Amino acid sequence: MTSEPGMHLNQLHLSVAGTTVVQDLTVSLRPGSVVGLVGPNGCGKSTVLRALYRASRPTGGTILIDGRKIDDLSFAESAQLIAALPQEERPELDFTVAEVVALGAAAGPKATPPTIQDAVEQALERTGMAAHADRSILGLSGGERQRTLLARAFAQRPRYLLLDEPTNHLDLSHQLDLATEIHRFVQESSAGGSPATAVLALHDLNLAAGLCDRVIVMSGGAIVADGPPHESLDPATVEAVYGVRPTLIRRPDTGAIHLLFPITRTLEVS
Repeated sequence: MTSEPGMHLNQLHLSVAGTTVVQDLTVSLRPGSVVGLVGPNGCGKSTVLRALYRASRPTGGTILIDGRKIDDLSFAESAQLIAALPQEERPELDFTVAEVVALGAAAGPKATPPTIQDAVEQALERTGMAAHADRSILGLSGGERQRTLLARAFAQRPRYLLLDEPTNHLDLSHQLDLATEIHRFVQESSAGGSPATAVLALHDLNLAAGLCDRVIVMSGGAIVADGPPHESLDPATVEAVYGVRPTLIRRPDTGAIHLLFPITRTLEVS
């Protein structure tokens, strides 16, 4: 058992509706990085995130958060460490945008009325929702609602930011804004002496390649590659997992890898 900071998953077993989805998964997520979880539908990436933000319980193995078993933390303690954006969340209460974001801020560390207000204002600015603070969340578009829930997560000021398909419903401009703010979130926390970690479940491999310091590729509930994007997203691995072989190039602006996929499959004519 390690006392090192970070999230440490050891021989984790996870089931959904009685079916084992993840088995014997061992991985460490250390502070100060942006980590992408990628893989085809049903590979287990969302199931892993759900266990990390305590929406489900493992059927075996252990999860340590900064050296403590996750089950030994109260939910209030968890909320001071972990903020989550589930894949699909549809608020049903008629709260304003600012009130929804304040729920996250109130759950965070050292929450007082002044710090809550400050956290709400910063999170709304970060997500471009400041002008919508007084609107009902029930009247928002899908993209506006997603940005509100992202603001709630930022306002919590967590050490671990867990985002499941965070670009759902976001247009291109707001996807780029989100990528910028995730990096800013991690960099600012590191500069403040308490490095944070962002873990994102993603379908877009090019977004993972450009945004993440580390990419974990999952298939069939297991990790098949783990490393910097240029290593874990090599064409052979992508083909083995997805059944499609990309051409790998380097972006001229950033030098990050970019994967080019065929538009259609080759048709066999008999």
